[in-house]
This record gives sequence, C-alpha cells and structure tokens, in this order.
Amino acid sequence: MNIAHKLVVISVTLTCTAAIAQTTAFSGATVHTAGPQGTLENATVIIEGGRITAVGTEIEIPADATRIDASGKIITPGLFSPLGQIGLSEVGAVAGTNDATQRGNEFSASFDVAQAYNPRSILVAISRIDGVTRAAITPRAGGPDDAGNSSHVLSGLGSVVHLGDSPEHFVRHGAVVVANFGESGSVVAAGSRAAAVQILRNALNDAAEYAENRAAFEQAEWRDLSVSRNDLEVLQSVLDRSTAMLFNVNRASDLMVVINLAEEYNIRAIIAGGAEAWMVADHLSAANIPVILNGMNNLPGDFDHINARLDSADLLLDAGVKIAFGAGAQTQSARLLTQAAGISVANGLTWDQALAAITLAPAQIFGVDDTVGSIEPGKDADLVIWSADPLELTSYPDQVYVQGAAVSMQSRQTLLRDRYLQSAGDRPPAFRK
Repeated sequence: MNIAHKLVVISVTLTCTAAIAQTTAFSGATVHTAGPQGTLENATVIIEGGRITAVGTEIEIPADATRIDASGKIITPGLFSPLGQIGLSEVGAVAGTNDATQRGNEFSASFDVAQAYNPRSILVAISRIDGVTRAAITPRAGGPDDAGNSSHVLSGLGSVVHLGDSPEHFVRHGAVVVANFGESGSVVAAGSRAAAVQILRNALNDAAEYAENRAAFEQAEWRDLSVSRNDLEVLQSVLDRSTAMLFNVNRASDLMVVINLAEEYNIRAIIAGGAEAWMVADHLSAANIPVILNGMNNLPGDFDHINARLDSADLLLDAGVKIAFGAGAQTQSARLLTQAAGISVANGLTWDQALAAITLAPAQIFGVDDTVGSIEPGKDADLVIWSADPLELTSYPDQVYVQGAAVSMQSRQTLLRDRYLQSAGDRPPAFRK
C-alpha cells in the first residue's frame, strides 16, 4: 500500500469515527420504542457514540448536537432477521456463491458459517435499505450431491451479525447450533424422522460422556463416537445451556419430540418454522420454547404444513409462547419481515406485538436484547425512519441507522432500477455518459 493510499484510508476511517462519535438528536417523531416506554408522540431520540443516550418527550437537546427534524415521521428499532444466509449466499442456483451448506463426514455441529460471511454481499445492502439492521446467519441442510455426500441432522453453528459498515460485524458468534427434524431431518437421516432423532440422541449422549471422560479421550482409550471431537466440544455449550439448539421443524408430532428432548437433556430449544406449533402451544409455553414463524404461510406445500394457518402467531402469543417472524422471509426475502408482521395484524396480533416480533423478540431469542431490539438508553442506535406505517406493504424507510451511523440507501437493485428507467437518448444505457 503506497503512502497516498494509506492517507486516504486513514482519512475515511477518521471521518466515519467522527460521524459515529458525534451527538445526534432526532426530534418531533412518533417513536415506537418496542420497549417499556411504548409509543411516544412528538418524541426525541438522542444518540452518541453509536448508542442511544436518551428517549422521551421532554428531553433537553445538547447544544452541540446535530439536530434532525423528524416531524411527521415514524421511528422504529432496526429490524432483526432471525434466520437465513445473508452474506453466505448470492444466487441460490449458483453453487459457487453458496457457503451455508456442508456435506461429508468431517464435521457437523462444529461447521461454522461465520468463517464464510461476506459483509460486502449485495444482499446486505438490499436487506438493510428495507430496515434490516441485524441478522442471524444460519447453516442449512442439503440433500446428497453428485458424489453422494449428504448433509447431517446437525447443520452447524449460527451467528448474529449487524449489517452496518463498521468492521466488527459479529454481534454474537456461535449463538445457536442448528438441527433438522421432521421432513428436512428425514432427508439427511436415511429417510426416517426416527433416525434423525436417534442421531441427535447419540450425539448428545456422546457429548455428555466426553465431558466426563476427557482424559480417556486424550489417551485414545475411547470407543468410536458418532461425531467428531470438534463437534463434541461445540455440543458442550448446548448441554450446559450457554448455546441454544435451533430445530428446523414444523409438524406437531415432531414438535412434541423436540419438547421432550429439551426436557430430557435440559437444553434450550428454539423452533424455526413451526407451521403446526399452534396445535401444541400450551406445551411450548410450559417448556419456554420460542418459535420463529413464517407469518405468510397458510398453504400446505408439503405434509408438514397441512395445518398451517395465518393466525398461528396470535394463538401462540395467547398461550404465552414468544414468537418472531423470519421463517420464509430470509436471505433474499429478509425485507418481507414487515409484510409478515402486517399480515399478522390482520389476523389477530396488535400492531405493537407485530413490531416486537420483528425487532425485540428475535433479539431476545438470540440473547442479544441487552444491546439491540428496542429504542432504549444504553442500546445500540439501530434506528429506521419511515414516512408511513412500516407494516404497510408500500412503505419503505427514508433512512436507516446501524450503530448510530447512517447507511447508504443504495443497493445493486436501486442502481439497476435508476439506470434502466432512463429513457432519454437513443443509445442503450451501457453506452450513455
């Protein structure tokens, strides 16, 4: 790197740091905090150093603050996509752009998709200009490849990232271990749901035995194990409850299996999908197991979704189950979170409950609600400014802030839109100056 280049990099870094460090006050907005303060009219939000320092209706704005008049606007917390492969996948049909699926026998639970995360993915910009500021990036299972290599019941580790420009993208590394039950589990377990359950039992039993006999393992005095040593190490955090296990599962009977396993092994479980979760809502509530739903699913695309219904979120909340939206609105479709939330309002949820399901609830499910998910003093300044109801289909953010920094509201899609909407001239867009 030459001297001139170094100076440019230093200049840009200092400029970004100064922008984040300064005090900014947004005033006059309707602020949906998704927190204890609820909804505040004609309110002020003050941020400094990338964090929220004050929220309220009678707040003195510091004299040196940059003032932003948000009169007539709506401010919400940044949206949280709790599932998907943002930064891990570009085009689903192009194998070389997909890094979320592992096949072969080398590892399963310890497969860490964070090693492949690309913060410059075009999907990052596409998602965040629609208000998504945080996302869980999760591995997924795939069927056998051309060589016969298959994925596993345990897909690997999922992490939480922010979608801003600062270099420290990981909010929580290794937040969950992903497991596949139901139809997706049977695909990777020799065609049987029962086999998938037994494979997971074997892995958890081996992990528990490994914890009690590490010395024997080090001395190679050990029988054959169902998973690798790296997998055993990762599963220790599942058994001690510091890491949750996220189950891709939909059918009610499979959900009961998860509930019973969670009790038997004393693990923290999260349900992803849960098309028939409403049918066992009381059991999920008693077991304190949250559900990440597809809020737009009411058609049986397969036998695991026969009893899917649009008011399942309302039924689950009424039973005391924590819910979030994300299954079905992930990766390229993460921006559909607001649509899922809006549909839920038409099917029983209150507006505030729906907003919480795409902001605070997923942050709580992944254990990062101490820093994100609501507009409260001390939390990261992930904010979205809207001109109209965020849960309306035609509403789009005016501006998005991640950790107090305004992000570019351009993406590859908006650039292509603007380019090809040009009609002046008789030359193709690529040749216009």
